[in-house]
Amino acid sequence: MRKYAKKDRDGYLLVLPMMLGCLMFYVIPFFMVVWYSFQSGMSRRSSFVGFDNYVKLINNDMFLLAAKNTLFFLLLGLPLILVLSYAIALMLKNQANRHEMLKSVLLFPYIMPVVGSVVLVDLLFANTGLLNQWLNFWGLASKNWMESSWSFAIVILLYLWKNTGYSVILLLSGLVAIPDRQYDYAELDGAGGLQKFIYITMPQMWHSVFFALLFSLVNAFKCFREIFLIGGKYPGTDIYMLQHFINNNFESLNFSQLSAASVILFIVIVIVAGIAYKWVGTKEA
Repeated sequence: MRKYAKKDRDGYLLVLPMMLGCLMFYVIPFFMVVWYSFQSGMSRRSSFVGFDNYVKLINNDMFLLAAKNTLFFLLLGLPLILVLSYAIALMLKNQANRHEMLKSVLLFPYIMPVVGSVVLVDLLFANTGLLNQWLNFWGLASKNWMESSWSFAIVILLYLWKNTGYSVILLLSGLVAIPDRQYDYAELDGAGGLQKFIYITMPQMWHSVFFALLFSLVNAFKCFREIFLIGGKYPGTDIYMLQHFINNNFESLNFSQLSAASVILFIVIVIVAGIAYKWVGTKEA
């Protein structure tokens, strides 16, 4: 018993620095944000105002615009990246173990620095970018793409280009783990490609799909960095996201609204992740 107790103690000592770091930099600040969302400010004279900050948010046109754009971005971007990455993973399944360079190529957009992604967007869609030069070559009028209604589609394309490869790697790891003999047995029984996909591949891929969805959700909110560098603090109305609203309130020291918006953003992430986890559990059952 003493031997196991010593191992437990040593294990706790090893993880103690990490746990203290998480407590100091994540857990405590999180509860502070929740507390400030119910306060009138951060000074000593601040008072408890209940849900007034949340009511103000609901009546704030800029917050509603940011929430609508962010929700639309998630509803469009997440299904697109899952379908696209799943299709690419299926096509590359037989090549995954043969070409290690393939994984490096898929991860290249994901590891590219944010500035590099922004430079690529400017190269293509700036006023003097390649797309406008091509239009001018054919005698067509150039367009300010990032200030037009096309800006949202450009941001979606940037999100897909940057993060699809990472999702493909996650899904490929699930695909190659399925034994080939299962497909061989199904083929002997006369199963076609669609039947093998529905009855063999899909039932064993739900966990991989869940992790791909979870990481895609996190990366969707990280896409704000590129949007911020492309459009600035106040971009066009089509790409004004919740992160813009939070960042602008931080710069104006409006910590009550900032905290309330952060709590709502956290709740949205938890709800989406919970729905995905429940959905995966139902499919596996």
